Amino acid sequence: MCSHKKRSLPLGLALLLSVATVAAKEDEFRPLFNGKDLSGWVPVNTAPSTWSVRDGMLICSGKPIGELRTDRMYQNFIMEVEWRHMKPRGNAGIFVWADDITARGQPFHRSIEVQVLENAYGNTRGYTTHGDIFPIHGAKMTPINGRGGSRAFPSENRSKPSPNWNHYRIVCNNGNISLAVNGKVVTQGREASPRKGYICIESEGGVVHYRNMRIKELPAIPIKPGQVAIANRGYRCLYTGVDLSGWKASDGWRSHDWQFRFHGETGGMDKALESEELFGDFGFIFDVTISDKTKPLEFQLRGNPASAVRVAPDLFKGDLVLKGLNWNRFEGELRGNKLTLKLNGRTVVDGQALDGLPAKGPIRIVPSGPVSMANVYVRRLAKL
Repeated sequence: MCSHKKRSLPLGLALLLSVATVAAKEDEFRPLFNGKDLSGWVPVNTAPSTWSVRDGMLICSGKPIGELRTDRMYQNFIMEVEWRHMKPRGNAGIFVWADDITARGQPFHRSIEVQVLENAYGNTRGYTTHGDIFPIHGAKMTPINGRGGSRAFPSENRSKPSPNWNHYRIVCNNGNISLAVNGKVVTQGREASPRKGYICIESEGGVVHYRNMRIKELPAIPIKPGQVAIANRGYRCLYTGVDLSGWKASDGWRSHDWQFRFHGETGGMDKALESEELFGDFGFIFDVTISDKTKPLEFQLRGNPASAVRVAPDLFKGDLVLKGLNWNRFEGELRGNKLTLKLNGRTVVDGQALDGLPAKGPIRIVPSGPVSMANVYVRRLAKL
C-alpha cells in the first residue's frame, strides 16, 4: 500500500491564482452603454431631447416621465453603473425584468424598480434615498427588510448627495435581487415575477448622469412562461411627452408630461387631434380615462369615421373601468377592412368588417369634451 503526501501551493502562488480567477470573472462584463451613442437602447415613451450622450455619459433631462430600455431581455445578470443627480431632490430609477412598453394608464413599465433618489428628497417610513427596491404595476416581489408592504428598504444609508457619483451593483438571479450601494449590499428582495425582461433607465424629473454601465450575464435556468415579461411587440410611441410634435393640434389640446389632454367643454371635428403620419394596416394602443361623466370620444383609424373606436361610459359595459384609477387600455389592429379590438385585455371586437375605408389615413382623435389620454403606440403588422 502506497501513501502520498498532499502538497499545497506556495501562499504567494495561491493568492496570484485567486486574483487571476476573480479578474477572469470580472472580464466577463461587457458595456451595457457604449459611452458614444444609444446603440442597444430603445426610447419607449420619451422625446429625443430626453436622452443625450456627452463625455462618455448617458444624460437624462428628466422630462418627460418615461423610459429608455434595452433592445433585448435579460434573465440572470449582474449590472454595475455609476450615477449622479445634478440637482437636489432629483428622482429617477432603474427597472429590471420589465415589459416592452408602459403599463395601462402609467408612464412606467411593469417591473422591479431600483430607486435612484437624490438625498435631499428626504427619508420617510414609506421610502428612502439610499436604494429601495420594489415591484411596480403588476410585478411581484417579497422584500427582505420590508416594512409591511412589498418595498425592500436598505439596511444602512450609503448614497451620496448631488453632485457626487454613486456606484450601484445590481445582482438579479433566479428571481432574487440585491443592491450594493457604494461597495456594500444593503437592499434585497426575493421571489420576483417577472424574472426575465428588459432593463430600463427611468426619467422622472431629475437631471441624472450615468457612466461605466456594464453587465455580466449569469447562467439561465428554466422558468415558467408567466415569469417572463412581455417581449417586444414592435410598438413605438407617437407622443413625445414634451409637446404635440407629430400631430396637427386644434385649440384645446395640451401636453401634460406623459399625458395629453383636451380642455375644451365642447368638441367636434374642428377640435380634432390628427397625426401627421398616415397608416394602412397597423396595430395600435391608446389609454384613456373614462368616468360616468366623460363625453363621447372617437379614435378614428385611417382618419375615417367608419373605422372609429368609439369611447363612452355607456359602451362596453362591464369592461370599462369608470371609478378609481379609471384608465382604460384599448389595443387592436386594423388589417385591410377588418378590425380586432381588446379593452383592458378582453376581446370586444373580433374581425369586424368595416366598409368604405381608405387604404391609408391618419389617426384622428375627435373629442366631445374634456378628456385625458396617454400611451398612444403603433406597430407594423406581420404579413399573413
